[in-house]
Amino acid sequence: MSEIKLPAERRNSFGKGAARKIRRDHKIPAVLYGHGTDPVHITLPAHDTALALKHANALLSIELEGKSQLALAKDIQRDPIRPIIEHIDLVIVRKGEKVNVDVPVHIEGEAGPDTIVNVESNTIELLVEATHIPESVVVSVEDLPAGTQIKAGELVLPEGATLVTDEDALIVNITGLSAQEPDADAEAEPAAAATATADAAE
Repeated sequence: MSEIKLPAERRNSFGKGAARKIRRDHKIPAVLYGHGTDPVHITLPAHDTALALKHANALLSIELEGKSQLALAKDIQRDPIRPIIEHIDLVIVRKGEKVNVDVPVHIEGEAGPDTIVNVESNTIELLVEATHIPESVVVSVEDLPAGTQIKAGELVLPEGATLVTDEDALIVNITGLSAQEPDADAEAEPAAAATATADAAE
């Protein structure tokens, strides 16, 4: 994924009141740190930042005071009720540096007849270059029969990626539809018969 540029402003006021005012101004308070640098407190444009963070592991180019700094969102604090980002921790990364990231698992295709595809893990952890983070890892279940299990070590990883998740971790489990599912009409008949017997006894 290409880097997404976000203009930033240095933040000099702190506390809950200051943070609320920043959010009222349609900005998000954030802190930028890493690689031995002192933390830098900044604000980011709320709308553009929210759009950027819709992409998993978005590589951000923070534009501050005429300089650019690549960063990843390490922690995103969201309002529990409203669709608002309250605060972001940004960790500095550099080109060529490798980072651990959780990458979404994307299921593709249709499994065999009368099967259910159970996704046991929605993400896997990979070690990848900071500037080459994949958006997802594709898992094909096309025509796979019931009883098939796909483990992390069997996944086809993007070029240059190293698996961090345990190789034996179950990612997809394909099961068959139960042959013992009771028929609604079949259940109704014994119930009706029991009612009739009870009425006759009275």
